[in-house]
Amino acid sequence: MPNRRLTQNLIDALEPDGSIREFRDTELRSFGVRIMPSGRKSFFIHAQAGKRRRWTTLGDARTMPLARARTLARARLAALRNRDPSRAPEASAETPFEVVAKAAFRRHARLWKPGTLEVNRLYLKHQILPRFRGQPVGAITAEDVRQWFASLRPTPAAADRSMPVLSVIMREAETLGCRPEDSNPCRNIRRYRRRGRDRFLSSDEVRRLGKALARHEGRILAAAVRLLLLTGCRKGEIMTLRWRDYRDGRLFLRDSKTGPRTVWLSSAAREVLDGLPRRRMCVFPGRRRRKSASLQALDQFWRNLRDEADLRDVRLHDLRHSYATLALQAGETVPTIGRLLGHCDPHTTLKYIHLADETVRQAVDAVAPVLCGERRP
Repeated sequence: MPNRRLTQNLIDALEPDGSIREFRDTELRSFGVRIMPSGRKSFFIHAQAGKRRRWTTLGDARTMPLARARTLARARLAALRNRDPSRAPEASAETPFEVVAKAAFRRHARLWKPGTLEVNRLYLKHQILPRFRGQPVGAITAEDVRQWFASLRPTPAAADRSMPVLSVIMREAETLGCRPEDSNPCRNIRRYRRRGRDRFLSSDEVRRLGKALARHEGRILAAAVRLLLLTGCRKGEIMTLRWRDYRDGRLFLRDSKTGPRTVWLSSAAREVLDGLPRRRMCVFPGRRRRKSASLQALDQFWRNLRDEADLRDVRLHDLRHSYATLALQAGETVPTIGRLLGHCDPHTTLKYIHLADETVRQAVDAVAPVLCGERRP
């Protein structure tokens, strides 16, 4: 392993000779460049960390300038000196993709909601691993990601939701030292443009739904649907509700999608809750102890109910859309509706608000005289 002062000209001039060669820098100890028989060149650091030797690949020497590699090496060496060596993981650009994916999911298990974690595991299993399993994580390029993303065009929703998961894994690779900083190959890849799903209940449809619910009066799942319609809550928030969360005419949700929040209840919503038996801890207990049991039962009940009401294209989540739209038509502002729905970002609220054709027509008729000068605004 020759030691010499590395220069950009030396690195550019290195040619493969059928063996793996490494050159250590005399200017910065533990820093060097490796050239593979294939011609691939990479910067690395190889340093002592406690009782172990740490090998970390910094990046592709064919694209990364030497000055940047030296700066990155100094930072990594300083981090090694300050880090608890007993917790420092072995990492390099040759680390298999699935190893880094496992580390990323282990770290984010504390950050993602259980439902999000479960869904992201499915995207990892079905959309991501079939393409990237076994590949060195440091060798995955933006072109590799573009080709993978293009292969998912027949399922654009799955593609758009898999991309952030892959991006999280690539950021984890940078954190572990398997990839250079700011090398995430998922950046600048445009998502598929999907048509938004504008669906909410008209006044007539709300009446039909009410009549169908009346035929199931006394069923606990019918009460759950009524609460979804009357509160705009997510189905997970309602189906995991505990009686201790309902007091003073409000719901105090401990762990909604956006964190703890308070849901103010109308008299109609309070009447639904007050009419339910309080025999268990949960408002809507399932036959099994798992939360999913209640959610699955609700989904099946809804499919039957919407068929009765001739609302076959309506999802349970569309009740939340309808709540937002009806609140807007009643004169509520977007910030107020956002608080009702538990949104942190007003732009999220705007996605939920769909104006009925009749409302839009009335707005056009109201604005036209002003624009024509027939009356003052």
